[in-house]
Amino acid sequence: MANGSGGGSYPSGGGGGLRMSNNINANNLNTDSSSSPVNVPKMDALIIPVTMEVPCDSRGQRMWWAFLASSMVTFFGGLFIILLWRTLKYLWTVCCHCGVKSKEAQKINGGGDTQADGACKPTDEKEENVAAEVGWMTSVKDWAGVMISAQTLTGRVLVVLVFALSIGALVIYFIDSSNPIESCQNFYKDFTLQIDMAFNVFFLLYFGLRFIAANDKLWFWLEVNSVVDFFTVPPVFVSVYLNRSWLGLRFLRALRLIQFSEILQFLNILKTSNSIKLVNLCSIFISTWLTAAGFIHLVENSGDPWENFQNNQQLTYWECVYLLMVTMSTVGYGDVYAKTTLGRLFMVFFILGGLAMFASYVPEIIELIGNRKKYGGSYSAVSGRKHIVVCGHITLESVSNFLKDFLHKDRDDVNVEIVFLHNISPNLELEALFKRHFTQVEFYQGSVLNPHDLARVKIESADACLILANKYCADPDAEDASNIMRVISIKNYHPKIRIITQMLQYHNKAHLLNIPSWNWKEGDDAICLAELKLGFIAQSCLAPGLSTMLANLFSMRSFIKIEEDTWQKYYLEGVANEMYTEYLSSAFVGLSFPAVCELVFAKLKLLMIAIEYKSEKRESSILINPGNHVKIQEGTLGFFIASDAKEVKRAFFYCKACHDDITDPKRIKKCGCKRPKMSIYKRMKLACCFDCGRSERDCSCMSGSVHSNMDTLERTFPLSSVSVNDCSTSLRAFEDEQPSTLSPKKKQRNGGMRNSPNSSPKLMRHDPLLIPGNEQIDNMDANVKKYDSTGMFHWCPAKDIEKVILTRSEAAMTVLSGHVVVCIFGDVKSALIGLRNLVMPLRASNFHYHELKHIVFVGSLEYLRREWETLHNFPKVSILPGTPLSRADLRAVNINLCDMCVILSANQNNIDDASLQDKECILASLNIKSMQFDDSIGVLQANSQGFTPPGMDRSSPDNSPVHGLLRQPSITTGANIPIITELVNDSNVQFLDQDDDDDPDTELYLTQPFACGTAFAVSVLDSLMSATYFNDNILTLIRTLVTGGATPELEALIAEENALRGGYSTPQTLANRDRCRVAQLALYDGPFADLGDGGCYGDLFCKALKTYNMLCFGIYRLRDAHLSTPSQCTKRYVITNPPYEFELVPTDLIFCLMQFDHNAGQSRASLSHSSHSSYSSSKKSSSVHSIPSTANRPNRTKTRDSREKQKKEMVYR
Repeated sequence: MANGSGGGSYPSGGGGGLRMSNNINANNLNTDSSSSPVNVPKMDALIIPVTMEVPCDSRGQRMWWAFLASSMVTFFGGLFIILLWRTLKYLWTVCCHCGVKSKEAQKINGGGDTQADGACKPTDEKEENVAAEVGWMTSVKDWAGVMISAQTLTGRVLVVLVFALSIGALVIYFIDSSNPIESCQNFYKDFTLQIDMAFNVFFLLYFGLRFIAANDKLWFWLEVNSVVDFFTVPPVFVSVYLNRSWLGLRFLRALRLIQFSEILQFLNILKTSNSIKLVNLCSIFISTWLTAAGFIHLVENSGDPWENFQNNQQLTYWECVYLLMVTMSTVGYGDVYAKTTLGRLFMVFFILGGLAMFASYVPEIIELIGNRKKYGGSYSAVSGRKHIVVCGHITLESVSNFLKDFLHKDRDDVNVEIVFLHNISPNLELEALFKRHFTQVEFYQGSVLNPHDLARVKIESADACLILANKYCADPDAEDASNIMRVISIKNYHPKIRIITQMLQYHNKAHLLNIPSWNWKEGDDAICLAELKLGFIAQSCLAPGLSTMLANLFSMRSFIKIEEDTWQKYYLEGVANEMYTEYLSSAFVGLSFPAVCELVFAKLKLLMIAIEYKSEKRESSILINPGNHVKIQEGTLGFFIASDAKEVKRAFFYCKACHDDITDPKRIKKCGCKRPKMSIYKRMKLACCFDCGRSERDCSCMSGSVHSNMDTLERTFPLSSVSVNDCSTSLRAFEDEQPSTLSPKKKQRNGGMRNSPNSSPKLMRHDPLLIPGNEQIDNMDANVKKYDSTGMFHWCPAKDIEKVILTRSEAAMTVLSGHVVVCIFGDVKSALIGLRNLVMPLRASNFHYHELKHIVFVGSLEYLRREWETLHNFPKVSILPGTPLSRADLRAVNINLCDMCVILSANQNNIDDASLQDKECILASLNIKSMQFDDSIGVLQANSQGFTPPGMDRSSPDNSPVHGLLRQPSITTGANIPIITELVNDSNVQFLDQDDDDDPDTELYLTQPFACGTAFAVSVLDSLMSATYFNDNILTLIRTLVTGGATPELEALIAEENALRGGYSTPQTLANRDRCRVAQLALYDGPFADLGDGGCYGDLFCKALKTYNMLCFGIYRLRDAHLSTPSQCTKRYVITNPPYEFELVPTDLIFCLMQFDHNAGQSRASLSHSSHSSYSSSKKSSSVHSIPSTANRPNRTKTRDSREKQKKEMVYR
């Protein structure tokens, strides 16, 4: 502080540390000429310099007390007035209260009515005046409250403006702190003083508003913001009056920083509790620090008043800030310290509070900063680059599998950025994985259930959102519920976003249909792992090895070249093939589907298995190997199997004029011929353009060739060329189950009904009711319900579970063969795996009734009771209560005569050791393989008339091109029983085959059990996420192949009733049977026997396509077929899409897509017997015959209703 006495010729105090101007005029100093030279510097420090420009006290007397007095008078004067007002108000209230009591006493004593009326009148008028006054005051008070509150826009603007001006006044203080504590200044020439004056006038007005709005004036007068105004606003007006400035207590403006968090909340910047707490702590700490530094700066530069201000020292404000920091931190270097008594006394008390604040606030601030999410930022979209959001189950395994397939090099340049969103920060391994893919991958911590987090990842501009599920969770229903909630949250935030989610349980897919914005037509997809897993396994029951082939087709695998002539060489060449889509060149327009398939395979070295067909109403449908009647239109989308995306472009570039004589397919490039404009069906989500990695709606590669065009060729329905009347007649062949050959006890239990599920599928083939030409076929009851309401599956009335339960003796007497044994581990507490998805493909309506394989479940009856509600409408299903580990149960169901043994587990093993997760399935598989059997077939042939060995059907026509696989005359070891085992943990595949040499670290697709089709793990379905994103038709195609015909309409029906509904056979529903299915073609006998011994695969492909409309797409070959010496090994492996010149061997089985044959239902020619599997190559006694080509069938006429029904055939989108 500075000081000056009230009178006298000499100043009695001075401001230490004052910086004197160089232009001080010594004549203007009020000094004594007799003073010694030693006293001159002290005199300079004790007086105020006076210039002509700034008229000031000619004696240089300091006026700090005037500034301080203005603040004190204001504070204490206002406090006195408030207290006086409260005292008078209290006394007035007391007096009025006493008057009221006396008046009431007078009224009680019975005062005169006249007097009472006269006294009442003035009182009422007085009360009305008081009420009017109170109302006016209340209105003003409410108006002031609205003005200073943050509830209105005006209030928020005013609050923010006051805070900003307070910070501006503090900045002016920082600037003025470099000047002397007190100096003469001309208001009209000092720009900073003018700004400070304007700020304080505004503060004064705001103070008035706050005072009016305050309910308690006393507490308002004593609050911090009011004290700040008292000691900062009045001194400014004194400065203008005295033409001098005193730095004084202006540092108190730093206390306004305490409101910084409130201001940020008003601006909606701070939203989380942690951020608000962090800003609060920082603002309190900084404001206290700066305020204390201002006080030290004042007293140290002024000195102690009782020392006549002689003990001052020159310290800048920032040196005081430094001093306070080292004091609070207890470091105390000693280079800067307080010399004045006031300063030291202040430091004594400040170090107590400052040290406590430093010790508590600083660690908490650091903890809050450290706990801030490392991945809590927001995604910045890159112009010209799409991004997808991946959420759900984010772990190292799931992310690495997803990225490995999504960013595979075979997809060319994938111009898509992947944004992962998860509420748990990644561990070090996952973080390292993200860093390795930092150019295309970003991670943000948050939840899709929080709209704020969805906004951070820009979900509204994302191309799609992918939700991963935890396939190994203990409660699948809870996991599905979590993913459904994620879908609801995302769709609620942005209804138009495309969502691809994984679901564990099939019955939970129905809940997605309840979401209003869920639309599969717009690209929304639910990949049900249980549905697809069990569908793959079911198809392996019909065509062993198919699960491996399909799994490899939609997974991106790199080509691994092996020089040695081993089975791995041919298997890996097929593994390198994937599923792609491409639009067909205009050169194919008008050709039939088989003709295009042959041309594409022979000339372009591509395999086309399906097309996307557009009907007259521009409705799109996917047709798998449709037949000769379907002609290629302009802009037809083809589904190809190829090893590279670039190879598939040949189908788009092919030009008959330029490429007709080219033999090398690599030379087929884009030519200069003018191409006709094509009409491409514009879907919301088209397939991926593999040239640029974008979806076709954003791709510029095809913009020149994809346009609207000519008229669409008329489509002929259905796929078979038989008339509707013929179709309805032939398909109503009587195929119900016949009276069983069980014991009388069993007949009595079944009530003598025809629908006994326990009859032998072999014995019933010789029932006279089903002999061709039998008149009962023509006279059958047309009202019998044999199929579900969609016509896609065989159906029977619901059966009680007690009627399908077999004992061991009853099962043994049933003499089952050619059936499917399902070994299921589960109990009453196990999660349901949805066995309906296993049974439905085996009960598809494109099989004739006598072709259906009997299904026998071996497992816990308690578990199967829980599953039975979804199984009771399927025919030929039996249950043997027991355990798959019991050899007696396995022998009772003739496991050595089955076509396939499926081993499943519903137990969720939550154990730390991953190798023990599949212990039941592994033990059951090894148990079956170690079993020994007698010459069962020879014994049965000798003792059971009419028994047909597996793979042989005496009632079948002599010349079926598709033959069942014969077993050896007798299976004497369980190692030859066809088995497919479901695994949870991929690494456990090493325990299934004890004779293989697979390394434990070998990837699943490279192991022998997977290559042979005897093991299947749900992890292979992870690739469907990225495959579906790039091409939403791929999932449709896969589901068409493996589910047997599940459609959105059927899913909606199951969602309503949780069961299949029977339906009457109509031309529309019967037409749905006319769809192709997968079978296996044997080469050792029959019409293709001449190609089996050293023939060319391409010749077989063309012959099967031309003669029978069968589309071949792979080989199931004996593992040791390449060896020159005979081998006893019956294991087979899968070869996908072999080249044209690939050499065949007689033991090969060919995967093919075969047409539905209406005549097989009458002639008992079961083409599905071709899928009766075994692992041997014995010869079969069968004669030669041919199936009529569909080209020679009479044309069919269609009603519009029939066409409309069949437009939905194999359509999922």
